[in-house]
Amino acid sequence: MTHDPALAARLDALLAAIRRYDDPRRAAAEWKQAYTLLQRAGLPLDRVSGVVGMRDADGLAELLHELHNPAATPSPADAPPPELCARALQAFLKRMALTALDDESKLGRNPLTKGAESSVAGIVPPAEWPAAVWQELVRQGHLRYIGHGCYQPANPRGVSPD
Repeated sequence: MTHDPALAARLDALLAAIRRYDDPRRAAAEWKQAYTLLQRAGLPLDRVSGVVGMRDADGLAELLHELHNPAATPSPADAPPPELCARALQAFLKRMALTALDDESKLGRNPLTKGAESSVAGIVPPAEWPAAVWQELVRQGHLRYIGHGCYQPANPRGVSPD
């Protein structure tokens, strides 16, 4: 999570603008801007999507509190061990590569050409590991949550920087 005072100030102004509406759900432009800024802030994408999707002004205030006070944000006491996260990340990347390869090798493409690149944006992670592992990998910056239970590697090549 990045602490940028200008970003936090802009989000505070957006929250104030949203609260001026009788119905916060009507502040579509403000919510759109808030979503973009919250993504840049590095807050957990699943929480950001939930708060913005539900147009929850109180939830937005909680996210801003976490952004202003990063030390006050409790770290998960039951965070998975690093070895488990590393094995889960390896399994995720392998499954992502196999899914992309499967997508690239579909029948119906011209056999005389190389074929098209994979259009797979993300995958549902392997079910062998609990959700806490995937959330920890998102927190560490190895994966990005893209919604509907799908994740993608944080960098374009899919190779985790260590």
